[in-house]
Amino acid sequence: MRHLLTAVCVLLALPVLGVLGAWLTLDPAALAVLRHQWSTVLPEYAQQSALLSAGVGLGVVLLGSATAAAVTLYQFPGRRVFEWALLLPLAMPAYVLAYAWTDALQYASPLHAGLRELLGRRQPLWPDVRSLPGAVLLFVLCLYPYVYLLARAALGDRAVRMMEAARLLGAPMRRRVLEVALPMARPAIAAGAALALMETLADYGVGAYFGLATFSTGIYKAWLVLGDRTAAAQLAAVLLLVVAALLAAERTAQRRMRFTASRGGAAQSAEARPLELHGAAAAAAWLLCALPVLLGFVLPVAWLGQMLWQEAAQSEFGLPLVRFAQWAASSFKLAGLAAVLATLLALALGFALRQRRGGLLQPAARVLSLGYAVPGAVIAVGILLPVGWLQDRWPQAGAAALVTGTLFGLLYAYLVRFSAVALQSVEAGYARVPVSIDETARMLGGTARRLFRELHLPLLKRSALAAALLVFVDVMKELPATLVLRPFGSDTLAVVAYNFARDERLAEAALPSLAIVAEVPMHWSFSGERRSRTRRTSRATSAPWRPR
Repeated sequence: MRHLLTAVCVLLALPVLGVLGAWLTLDPAALAVLRHQWSTVLPEYAQQSALLSAGVGLGVVLLGSATAAAVTLYQFPGRRVFEWALLLPLAMPAYVLAYAWTDALQYASPLHAGLRELLGRRQPLWPDVRSLPGAVLLFVLCLYPYVYLLARAALGDRAVRMMEAARLLGAPMRRRVLEVALPMARPAIAAGAALALMETLADYGVGAYFGLATFSTGIYKAWLVLGDRTAAAQLAAVLLLVVAALLAAERTAQRRMRFTASRGGAAQSAEARPLELHGAAAAAAWLLCALPVLLGFVLPVAWLGQMLWQEAAQSEFGLPLVRFAQWAASSFKLAGLAAVLATLLALALGFALRQRRGGLLQPAARVLSLGYAVPGAVIAVGILLPVGWLQDRWPQAGAAALVTGTLFGLLYAYLVRFSAVALQSVEAGYARVPVSIDETARMLGGTARRLFRELHLPLLKRSALAAALLVFVDVMKELPATLVLRPFGSDTLAVVAYNFARDERLAEAALPSLAIVAEVPMHWSFSGERRSRTRRTSRATSAPWRPR
């Protein structure tokens, strides 16, 4: 069984290894393609991706740490609501946010037209949102909760004793925040920023819709538009190396967080109670927390709802409910199958890892856990590269038809990317099951099969259900891999929303976009079971919480 699971883990790691292997076979033709890209598109991809990453990184650090400090260290009206409301933008896909704000802020929108008429102006009142600064702003609104979650935990649980010591030494609140609390939260802030940057680099929907020349859009263009597998593989390898560097930085920051942890004893101290704010200070704190929620979730959802209402009332044919049912059925089928397969694999892996350490299964499982940090476009290229190689050498095998003409390729890509999510949830569940249960069962003569079926499964039901829901939601929102690998007639809600928006049919894109956003309650149903995405690399030693 362990050998079979090891083989499955290696199989799921092959797409990443296949992309890296593109650099091991640099023949003269591949070198010529690389030189051509270096002299044409590669500098632009690198520049745009770097500027986008720098802007998003700075934005999420400022907004995430500021909101975390506000709700943790201060007391003001609505603070308890903002503690969970500030998580809402994390459930909003960036490309859905882009569709909503583009329609709301474009020159011909009712909002823009009304303001121009009110002010008596014909010129645009603000720059076009479909630009690099607009993309930076949208990503900041979507991704700041990564920093917010970790910084809040660091400020709430780790800095209490140091803050109290600074208070006893006579330091005012301003100095305690700037010189004690925030420096202690620096590893958490760095980890959150690294995760936000990984999400930014992995994005395709916003970059393609805004016309940005990033690595993700370049991979898609090279493969599907230009038909150049070599160029796509080289771009995917570059992006993979950048993501690996960010992942290493996130892991380093996480290790540092453990050394700044304080252990109990101060939960009831004076400094653990937030400082009461009044007047202008309270209003400023409330506004600081309210704006990200309004701009990142409430107003976009309201605007999409208004677009949907207009489409239903004014469209000649009404809402495409029949086609929507087909798209939703396709999405649910893919997400359901991927969720079931990923959960079963996670349960098997979790049980095998618990029974015996050592061997090849442990490192293989850890390699598998890295898939969540790899962009969907890179995984798609990593799957298609060996398929193309097999098709060229053995056309009669039909490898290309199996991967691109059936659901096998999509499900394979989903398992490569999202098995780590399920494994992490199962491992978090196992962390709460005492090892003594296993020892007692063995002493009573129980077999491994009975131990798993009669003891572990009942205790892991909630964790397994949480794992399935998490994979389901992530698959529903996945765009790049689905765009590349979907067979004919298997359009998902994410793909349809992107296609409508690309054709400037934003009103029609509202229905599938709202359907995707409607998955928010699923995220909160099992918020106590999951960790923040900071644990996407599946650390078995992490604490078992993952809010989203």
